[in-house]
This record gives sequence, C-alpha cells and structure tokens, in this order.
Amino acid sequence: MNREFLGELISEALAVFIIIAFGDSVAAMYLLYDPSPYLQSYWGVCIVWGLGVTVAIYATGSVSGTHANPAVTLALATYRAFPWKKVVPYWIAQIVGGFVGAGLVYALYYPVINHFNDIHQLARAGGGGAGVFFTAPGPGITIWHAFSDEIILTAILVFGIFAITEQYNEMAPGANFGALIIGFLVAAIGASMGYLEAWAINPARDFGPRLFAYIAGWHEAALPATGHYWWVPVVGPLIGGLVGATAYEYLVFPFLPAQLRAQKALQSKVDAESIIIGE
Repeated sequence: MNREFLGELISEALAVFIIIAFGDSVAAMYLLYDPSPYLQSYWGVCIVWGLGVTVAIYATGSVSGTHANPAVTLALATYRAFPWKKVVPYWIAQIVGGFVGAGLVYALYYPVINHFNDIHQLARAGGGGAGVFFTAPGPGITIWHAFSDEIILTAILVFGIFAITEQYNEMAPGANFGALIIGFLVAAIGASMGYLEAWAINPARDFGPRLFAYIAGWHEAALPATGHYWWVPVVGPLIGGLVGATAYEYLVFPFLPAQLRAQKALQSKVDAESIIIGE
C-alpha cells in the first residue's frame, strides 16, 4: 500500500470518527438526560450532526474527498470514475472510524448510560441506552417500511451531494462553502424525516457504532437487533445512494447549460482536428 492510499484510508476513518464523535454525543445528550436539553429543540440535534459532517469535510476533504459514507463511495465509483478497487478498503476504513468514534462517545458517557439504565430499570442487553449508538424504527414503522425510508432518504442525500459538488452546476456553492451546505442537507433530512428511524443514511454511521455496542454489552440488542433490523441501515442506504446518483445523472446533469457548452466545445475541437487530419 502506497503512502497516498494509506492517507486516504486514514482520512476516511477520521472523517467518520469526527461525525460519530459529534453525532452520537448529541444523541446521548438528547436521550440520557431528564429533562433533555434538546427536548424542545430537536433542530439542535440535527444541526450538530450536520456540523459534524461539515467539520469532517473541512478536515479531510483534501486527502480523500471525504466520502465518509459507503453509499457515497459506491455512487462515486458508479458515476464519477472513483476506482472500484478502492471501494471496499474505503468501506472498511469508514466502518473502523465509526467503531472508534463510538468508543470515544462511550468513554465520555458510560457513567451517564449506566445511571440512565439504573433509573429506568433497563439493561444493555434489552437495549437500554442503545439509541446513543445505533438506529431503530420509530413508532409504527415496520422493518420493511424503514428499509424503503432509508432508500428514499439516502437518495435525497446523494442527489444533493452530486448537485452541490458538480463542477458544471453554476448554482452550486462556490469555493469551499459546499461543506457547510452538505452539513445543512444532512440536518434538513434529520429535521424533516429523522424520527422515522433516526435517519441513518450511512451504513458506516450505523454499523460501526452498532458493532462497538455489541462488544460493549448490548449484544443481541445491537446485533442482530430486534427483528434482525441491523441490515436495514446498511443495505437501504447503499441502494438509495445509487438511486439518488442515477436520478441526478439522468434528470439534471445532461441538461446543465455549462455541461452542454463544454460538450459542444469539445465536439467542435474534435471536428476541427478531423478536418486537419483529413487535409
């Protein structure tokens, strides 16, 4: 493994670590305290998750591009010429980052988790305090409905990321402002749809902390989880990312004026070279 690729993997792990360090910590404050400081200000939870994404992009974007999400990596490999040989290593690095990030949150909050479970007569094996680390369906949401939700929510996310980062999109944010807009996009998804099943929209964000929680005593409550739910926030986002990327590629990208001008200029150059060669 060369130094550049190693740096990319470290960058991806660090990016997800940052996201989980902020996101699972705010989840702990939302869930474990009574009264919760976010009880009447859920938007604050969403903003913290979004700003975690923003900080991760600013910290690591120059090294790996900050995919920080297996669904994004898969979409970029499919439509943006990201090397397929890097996909699985990126996924592993992202999951490792989520695992270590959850470890940090646990180190900070384990006394509060224990106190919460004691007060409410809960046990880790029964899922007490599990919402700090991984997602689950909300009230009235079946596993298959959650699966369709994750496809839709992740499609929205990746569609937005493609639009925000598209070089031919003349309405995209300039300079390095895109990181903040992507963070706002994550926050907006959470604020509008997050109560469905805690808006995983990222396999590494859920599976990395879920794996840590399994080791830390949540056992079957984490893996396989009630109703074998664990696969939903993994498979759903992978499919949803492709759906969102495909929608952007076929419904928006072909009609971008700057892209059409560049295509026309390229064709004119090819035609001119053909004439010269013909002569």
